[in-house]
Amino acid sequence: MLAAKRSVERGLGAILVLAVLGGCASDTVPVGPDGAEAYRVLTPAAMSAAPQIYTLRPGDVVSVNVFGEPELSSEEITLDNAGNIAMPLIGHVEASGLAAAELAAKIETAYGARFLRNPQVSVTVRQSRAATVTVEGEVEQPGSFAYEPGSTLLIALAQARSPTETAALKNVLVFRTVDGERMGGRFDVEAIRAGRMPDLALVPGDVIVVGHSARRAAMNNVLRYVPLLGVFRPI
Repeated sequence: MLAAKRSVERGLGAILVLAVLGGCASDTVPVGPDGAEAYRVLTPAAMSAAPQIYTLRPGDVVSVNVFGEPELSSEEITLDNAGNIAMPLIGHVEASGLAAAELAAKIETAYGARFLRNPQVSVTVRQSRAATVTVEGEVEQPGSFAYEPGSTLLIALAQARSPTETAALKNVLVFRTVDGERMGGRFDVEAIRAGRMPDLALVPGDVIVVGHSARRAAMNNVLRYVPLLGVFRPI
């Protein structure tokens, strides 16, 4: 009976080791540029050289002044969940992603097309929704966290209570809107921690996705069962 038990234990141990080796091949690699190219894509020259103009997003509160038309003006309008504002006569106006001056020009065009001659509109941001970055996937505490100037990828992962033991640290995805286009890149957190790659500077609205590593998960299983199975024995 003892010999049979040891045989079963050795067989289970071999299966777990094979699972680790198989996990190396089964890890999926996310789509997107990596290495230096990922930094270049997410930080174009225009973004790094000039301060970013604030763009509106759902939840922001703006005031709209149509010069000489108090009945068309409003001291407080909140962007709805779709990023729109409601204006007299012209109805819903898409505002999300626009700077205040761009929204003013859009409202001028809408009123000028049908209702007013040479309208003059000014838009002021009265209250902005708190800027955030979002961390998802294999971290201890996924969620959205307040963005602070100087935030980086490592800081965001620390806010999420760090990656789990089964996180794929060599393939961490970061999604960002650059010039109105959704972009993404892959970053090696292990290389960043070791100082071989720079820590990525974040911007408001970034979404970080930490994937699952089948290899790490399999190794954790081996480490969990090795003491029980007695794979390593004194000679």
